Amino acid sequence: MQQSLESLVRLLESYRGRDKVIRSVCYGSQLVGGILFRKAEADVSFHRLGKSLLLFSAQLSQCRTVLRLFDDLSMLAYSHSYGFGHGEEDSGVRWISVLTNVADQLYYPCEHIAWAADAELIKTKSDKWWLFSTVLWGTSLLLGILRSLRVLLLLRKKLKKCRRDGAQNSLSQLHRQMRVETLSIISSMADLSNAIHWMPPGFFWAGRFPNWLVGLMGTVSSLIGLMQMNVGDGDQSVNT
Repeated sequence: MQQSLESLVRLLESYRGRDKVIRSVCYGSQLVGGILFRKAEADVSFHRLGKSLLLFSAQLSQCRTVLRLFDDLSMLAYSHSYGFGHGEEDSGVRWISVLTNVADQLYYPCEHIAWAADAELIKTKSDKWWLFSTVLWGTSLLLGILRSLRVLLLLRKKLKKCRRDGAQNSLSQLHRQMRVETLSIISSMADLSNAIHWMPPGFFWAGRFPNWLVGLMGTVSSLIGLMQMNVGDGDQSVNT
């Protein structure tokens, strides 16, 4: 119990960890709230609870938007350090990663302008800027899926080579990397489904998701993100 509490405290003390937790609570509240709001219309108390959870989820989403106002420099530093990805072994992975960084970098100012317009800090319509940010987010997710598929293909080739050479020590590491990439694909696909939902009507299933389904997709993605973060922290502690 004490160890779990300490792990949670360490998670909340970091910006990345706190954002993961807020995101999980945000989408989890939307999932439960959407179910209660839809299914418990006959019960006033549950209906009211569902509405409160949906409002709480909206406030947490707004909180994350405000916190992302300060993410531009960290994203720029990461993009600069990655550059054109000369350290990557595969050119396909390298250029997909570069394009992903470009989409992520452009996403932030578009979202900032949309937020500022909604807050009436600047005089412009926010709709087109929210659309730009959603398109860039969806593009980044799609590129992330393509990157993970490419990495999985390369890992499968390495796996076959290790089996032929009898390198048993490398097999477990390759299997672990493949699980990580598979989870990344599932996470990105869940987020991409929500990104399409927030596109203008007429684009695939845009606007057709009920609140509980948006919450479900976001919860799946958020929990996978927390799992991967814990795995990364564990690997880092072993390496140091």
